[in-house]
Amino acid sequence: MAGIRIITEKCCGCGLCVKACPFDAIRIVDKKAVIQDNCTLCGACVSSCKFGAIELVKDEPGKRDDLSAYRGVWVFAEQKDGAVAGVVPELLGEGRKLADQLGEQLSAVLLGDGVEAEARKLISFGADNVYLVEHPLLKQFNDESYADIFTQLISRYKPEIVLLGATTYGRSLGPRVASRLNTGLTADCTKLGIDPERRLLLQTRPAFGGNLMATIICPNHRPQMSTVRPKVMKAPDPDPSRTGEIIRPDVDMPGETRVKVIDTVTTLCEKVSLTEADIVVSGGRGLGDPKNFALVEELADILGGAVGASRAVVDAGWVDYSHQVGQTGKTVGPRVYFACGISGAVQHLAGMSSSDTIIAINKDPDAPIFKVATFGITGDVVEVLKALIAEFRKRLE
Repeated sequence: MAGIRIITEKCCGCGLCVKACPFDAIRIVDKKAVIQDNCTLCGACVSSCKFGAIELVKDEPGKRDDLSAYRGVWVFAEQKDGAVAGVVPELLGEGRKLADQLGEQLSAVLLGDGVEAEARKLISFGADNVYLVEHPLLKQFNDESYADIFTQLISRYKPEIVLLGATTYGRSLGPRVASRLNTGLTADCTKLGIDPERRLLLQTRPAFGGNLMATIICPNHRPQMSTVRPKVMKAPDPDPSRTGEIIRPDVDMPGETRVKVIDTVTTLCEKVSLTEADIVVSGGRGLGDPKNFALVEELADILGGAVGASRAVVDAGWVDYSHQVGQTGKTVGPRVYFACGISGAVQHLAGMSSSDTIIAINKDPDAPIFKVATFGITGDVVEVLKALIAEFRKRLE
C-alpha cells in the first residue's frame, strides 16, 4: 500500500519536514521523524528533506486490495442542527437498489449529538442498520473530526460502497476520507448502477461541461466512493413499520482540531432552501437590468418558493452566489421550475433538468431552454413576470 517511509539511518530530526507538512502529520520522537495517522500522502515532506531520509512508496501498478473483505452499502447521513439533510433519503433509496442487486445490507452512518430519533427515521427510509456516533463535539459538522471518525468506521467494518451527498459537507468530507483510505472517489454523480459480473459500482457523472456523460469504475480499491447530486435521485416514501438495528460503535474521538466552528450564519436565501424547495423561480441575464430581478424574488415569495439564478447574473453581482443553479452552483429538482430570461446553457441545465415541470420565459423562440421546457412562454420576460405576479396574487387572495 502507498505510504510515506522514514529512512531512520538518514534522519537527523532536524524538523524541516514538520514545518513543510500542511496537515501537521509529522512529529519528532527521539530525534527521528514519525508519520502520524492523518498523513494524506501529499509528498510535501519528501521534497523538504535535505538528507533524503523520506520517501513516498507508491502502489505497484495493478496491485489490488483484498476485495473479498468488503461487503455492504453505506450512506453518510449528513445532518444539520440535528435534522438529517434532504439528500439522505434520496441516497438511501438508491442505496437500497444497489444493496439488493448485490445481495448485501444497506447501512447509514450518522454522526451528531442527540440525534437518535433521526437514526430511526433512516431505518424507515430503507436502512437495515444505522451506525450512530453521538458526542457533543459532533453536534456541528467539522471536516477534521468527521473525517477521522468516518475513516475509523470504514476501516473497521469495510463497506463495499460508500455514498455521500454532493453538498457542501459531502464535497468536503468525501475527498478527505478517500485520501486516507487510498481509494477512488467519483464526484457529483447523477446515476449509479451495478456491474453484476464484477460487482463494480458504475458511477456516471457529467463531463466536459455537461456535453458528455462519463461512467467511472474503481476496480482495484475499496470502498467504491461517490458523491451524488441532490435531487437527481427520488426519495422513497418512509415505511414506519420497517425494523432495523442501531449500532453504537466505540470510536477514538479526535483530540485538538485545527478547524473550529466559531459561529453559524444563516443567510436570507435560506428562508426557503434552494435545494429542498418544491418551487424554484430563477432569473437570468435576459431580465436586462438588476432591478428587474426583484420580480423573480416577488414571484418566488408569492408562491412560497426559493430564488435561483444563472451564473451570468451571479457573476454580474445581481445576486449572491448561494442562489446559483447549475454545474458550478446548486442542483435542484423541484416540482416546478421557472426559468425567467435564462437561455439554457448546458451548465445551467445540468443543475435543473431533473425538475418535474419546467416553465421557460424567453423572448428568443429558439433559446435552448425551450427544448427541455414543459411549458414555454415567448415574450418580454419583465412583462410576463408582472402578469404572472398579478394573476397569482389574485388567485391566492
